Amino acid sequence: MSSQATPIQGSRPVTPPLTSAGSPRSPVSPESLRPPACRHRDRSPSPMRDYLIPSPMPTRRTRTCSATARASEGPVFRGVCKYFSRSKGHGFITPSDGGSDIFVHISDIEGEYVPVEGDEVTYKICSIPPKHEKVQAVEVTITHLKPGTKHETWAGHVVSS
Repeated sequence: MSSQATPIQGSRPVTPPLTSAGSPRSPVSPESLRPPACRHRDRSPSPMRDYLIPSPMPTRRTRTCSATARASEGPVFRGVCKYFSRSKGHGFITPSDGGSDIFVHISDIEGEYVPVEGDEVTYKICSIPPKHEKVQAVEVTITHLKPGTKHETWAGHVVSS
């Protein structure tokens, strides 16, 4: 068998395999970790790059570990879902003991159903940075589905209750 690659009719030429002389010695050698010099290029300039700011809305992913620990150690509250928009990714809960409505982010909803107006929920609270003057609901769980309403699962299936 010859070491030369021969093209097959109707296809592109086949590149012969690399020999051991030109390949790196170890997968963790410094030479193998550097990107090839010919592939380096600057990112294309975007006119919006200097204007984009991170979202101030704290989500489960952006919350600090200490804030998550403080929230999980706190008491459990009860309330009723006042409003929730799956497309916007947030909503509000009315506490059962009164007080102002509490913000809830989509990443903090536990369970398989999307909350709708009138669902009874349990939740814990976490302060919202940077001033920590307001709170948001975390670890939100639907305890009772509002009877007579259609509920949607996160997968998109509609269930009547």
